[in-house]
Amino acid sequence: MQSNSVIRLVQGRLAWYAPGGAPSGGAPSGGALSSGDAILDGDAPLWLDDEDAREKLRAALALQRFRPCFAAPGADVRLLRVPVSAAEKKHIGKSLPFMLEEQVVEDIEQLHFASVQLDKLELGVAVCARDKMLAWQALLEDFPGIRQWLPEPLLLPWREAEWCVVLEGGDAIVRFDQFGGFSVERELLPVMLAGLATEQGEPEAIVFYGRDQATDTALLPEALRDRIQWRRGSLRSAMLLSESPPAINLLQGEFTARLPILRWWREWRTVAAVFALAFGLQLVAGLLDYLKLERENLALRAAVESSYREAYPRGAVVDAETQLQRQLAAMRGSGQSSGFVHLVEQVGAAVAANPGTSIATLNYNFSDRGGEMRMNIEAADFDAVERVRATINKSGLQAIMENSSARGDRVRARLRVGEES
Repeated sequence: MQSNSVIRLVQGRLAWYAPGGAPSGGAPSGGALSSGDAILDGDAPLWLDDEDAREKLRAALALQRFRPCFAAPGADVRLLRVPVSAAEKKHIGKSLPFMLEEQVVEDIEQLHFASVQLDKLELGVAVCARDKMLAWQALLEDFPGIRQWLPEPLLLPWREAEWCVVLEGGDAIVRFDQFGGFSVERELLPVMLAGLATEQGEPEAIVFYGRDQATDTALLPEALRDRIQWRRGSLRSAMLLSESPPAINLLQGEFTARLPILRWWREWRTVAAVFALAFGLQLVAGLLDYLKLERENLALRAAVESSYREAYPRGAVVDAETQLQRQLAAMRGSGQSSGFVHLVEQVGAAVAANPGTSIATLNYNFSDRGGEMRMNIEAADFDAVERVRATINKSGLQAIMENSSARGDRVRARLRVGEES
């Protein structure tokens, strides 16, 4: 336990035992310790009814300098060994109170049960009143971060075939097994140890921490006095020799340590409210901007379509800008001698090469496959029409006569001219 910090109740007052040794300022806030406290000089804890001590503990907990634990008074916690079957282990969390109902006097609804596996088919169980758990929880409310509660007797050192006894004021704390221990009034210690020897068998040694060897030895049953290994010390002295804390934690079930959500909310609710307000305002502003931009976008799209329809009244409008650019590119022509200008140039040259021939009407249609021109020409005779068509074909275009008719001494023909396929 040397690396741990222990908080425990001493005569109704919270005391803090810092790890590794006695903390400075260990005298109680109300004056020196009385002889009845049985806490030796140098072993005095920090008393947490003193505001300076409370601040020191809070600061240490905030920095996570150690693994703090609360030592639940042994007089209020009963330790049991409970054999279980493999089938019972699957639902032990719900069935454990009912398994122990015959071994406790109180109503199981008023008790709290915590367990730890000692062997494959054996559990260590700690039983205490729910009221006690709630009272300790209220006492430790100002010290968040204490997430391990241990039965006080299990803080004592222990070895096989050895008992450990600590006298503290008018009480005695005893550990006799890996998961066995109790706290009892000093006057009842001889009777309890005699009964324990009958039930468990006599130990090979009893490590006894106290203040007066002769007086302390007299508290043992006469048959056990020759096995005492008396040491001048207190609970703190014994805890410093304990190799490791027991695995059980009373904070189980409804008392499982949880994040202090409510405390965090109380501390940060103002900041959260301001943040929520700012986020809400930003969200509303963003929505208004989006609606405004959407209206502007619709107006622009309508204006673009209207402008496109002025140039090209027919046809579907998918992407007005792209469609218009393609049509303008076709009309301007390109480096490959294509487009409207090229067609007009070639057709005009063919018509000019035949005197007496003229273009009556001309239509140009643009598509993704290229441009196509339809025109009506007037000539002196059918041979002149054929010469115009032949001249156009020689220029690399394709001219197809769709129809022709004679009107008096003139011939009128309709030609379709496009890129050669």
